[in-house]
Amino acid sequence: MSDGALHLAVVAAGLSVPSSTRLLADRITDATIRQLRYGGREVDLQVIELRDLAREIADNLVTGFPPPALRAAIEAVTAADGLIAVTPIFSASYSGLFKSFVDVIDKDALTGAPVLVAATGGTARHSLALEHAMRPLFAYLRAVVAPTAVYAASEDWGSTGDASGGLAARIARAAGELADLMTGRPVPARATAETVVPFEEQLAALAVGRR
Repeated sequence: MSDGALHLAVVAAGLSVPSSTRLLADRITDATIRQLRYGGREVDLQVIELRDLAREIADNLVTGFPPPALRAAIEAVTAADGLIAVTPIFSASYSGLFKSFVDVIDKDALTGAPVLVAATGGTARHSLALEHAMRPLFAYLRAVVAPTAVYAASEDWGSTGDASGGLAARIARAAGELADLMTGRPVPARATAETVVPFEEQLAALAVGRR
């Protein structure tokens, strides 16, 4: 039985058409909705393609006032019960368009909001950008970030555009964590054990051990 629809917002910052970033966003969204419906919850979904809002985002940064389409996107994100945020990785970090969109959102508007972060890139070497860029960004905004972040390199996709085994498993795990956060269920301990320890903390621990 449904306890009322949950609002899920998806932000995709891909620039090309078709976009692997949008493809990853769709796969994560489908998995999350399945998890929520399995638990008896219906979902109201809104997908935001930042490519379509690039001019409005630039205008807002200059004038301080969002045009109607951008205002609607901001309201959808800040009112959502859960957020999936997916960006391509450029120069070992999130895209400028993605960061510009985050910059026009009030810094307190995502406090406590469940967020799943994900990214795409040409090589697996850029996967750590999720931990040193994306996760700290949403932690600064005081959002609750799902323990599992999802990164998809070019080789993670099959010839039909479907997620390969490893990527499919990460998507399923992350989607389950986001669904748990959205419904107030505790995230399983097996997931939190996979959280990456920041490099600075690892260095600090080594320094203490050498004393």
